[in-house]
Amino acid sequence: MTQTIFREYDIRGIFNKELNEQSVKLIGYFLGQKVKGKKIVAIGYDARSHSPILRDYLTSGLNHAGCIVLDMGMVATPVNYFSNYIEHNGIYTNASIMITGSHNPSEYNGFKITMDKAPFFGSDIYSLGDEIVKNKDIKIPDNTTSTIIDVKTPYINYMIDNFSHLKGMDTKIVIDCGNGVADTVISDIFDGLELDYRGLYMQPDGTFPNHHPDPSVEANLVDVKKALAEDRDIAFAYDGDADRIAVLTHKHNIKGDQMALLYAMKIDNPIVIGEVKCSQVMYDELERRGATAIMYKTGHSNLKVKMRETNADLACEVSGHIFFKHRYFGYDDAIYATLRMLELINDGVDLDTEIDALPKVFSTEEIKVETTEKEKFKIIDEVKSILANPPKDFPKIKNIIDVDGVRINFEKGWGLVRASNTTPVLVTRFESTDKALAKQYEDAVNRVILEAKERI
Repeated sequence: MTQTIFREYDIRGIFNKELNEQSVKLIGYFLGQKVKGKKIVAIGYDARSHSPILRDYLTSGLNHAGCIVLDMGMVATPVNYFSNYIEHNGIYTNASIMITGSHNPSEYNGFKITMDKAPFFGSDIYSLGDEIVKNKDIKIPDNTTSTIIDVKTPYINYMIDNFSHLKGMDTKIVIDCGNGVADTVISDIFDGLELDYRGLYMQPDGTFPNHHPDPSVEANLVDVKKALAEDRDIAFAYDGDADRIAVLTHKHNIKGDQMALLYAMKIDNPIVIGEVKCSQVMYDELERRGATAIMYKTGHSNLKVKMRETNADLACEVSGHIFFKHRYFGYDDAIYATLRMLELINDGVDLDTEIDALPKVFSTEEIKVETTEKEKFKIIDEVKSILANPPKDFPKIKNIIDVDGVRINFEKGWGLVRASNTTPVLVTRFESTDKALAKQYEDAVNRVILEAKERI
């Protein structure tokens, strides 16, 4: 049992190491005690071979806490979220738990938790971890009693009904499911809408035999790009649990912040939330078009909570988490985001023309700096301290945004350094209207990071 599996947004660890029979039963038990109402909890899981095993451990813990467990089987994470908004034989859930390692290597797994339609995260997860570690020797008996429910069919029907106007559209599509769980529903939706699509790696397989299921990494898009170039008009790729999307045209790999600009075109006076890694172009363009743009913390749970607080229509992460409250429920759903993108195309929006018209900037990808779980937040504190009185050769600072790490606004761009909440790394990103300046900002911030490391 280790506290490190309890992360900011979810619980995550290696199967049979941190996530073993004892620890997962305890997670179910103590989590079950926090469920209110009739204590009805729905569980779904991804394609990893150990996910059903963890389902049984978790179910035993939940039953020991007096919960009623509903089992939806293998589903995509957004289908799991959807379970909180529909009736199940006359009852509604009070919580849902998705067992998934998302885009992590196949030995990993974890839990994404929703309570009363809101994410269970941050201090709630940390305090849950404290409670479990203090009571790590409690023995919980096997009890896998549960009721099987079908969430996939109502989800599929919802998508077909709400996007019936796309039926038979002539766009040629290719999708890459990466052997994750997207095709537990997506083929049925596309078939119901009579779409012209070709699928790659559709079969769920938790060993991910073809490529790693992380569409934010260019190396994982080689096959879908090849298929797009052959005879398709648009391509989509998904991560392991189908809550992140990549959108590819013949010219562009459209990032999450660019997607937000496209989606916002069809929303009247939208409120749009972006994370700290989003391009300044997104924020500036949204404001120029009459939208309200809000910068907030990275992380799917953070953005969902901020959407509720601000009544936002849309939120995004650069990595491809897209959240719609406009015409939807406010959670990240890559399959729903696919249909909204097809809707734009069907309405005559030329994606390449829109992206080409945006102001030109030079942006790095996310650059990861290795560190430790113990030191990463201390380094951020030291970076803030150094920048309060920056070195003489440091580029002129306009202002600093510290909502999540340190985002430094310079005269012609910005730099970011933040501690990842899921891995022992610092994440940096840099952007400028001038390529040489972007590199200058990167070098200057890296020197500050090195000095911060030396101080701790």
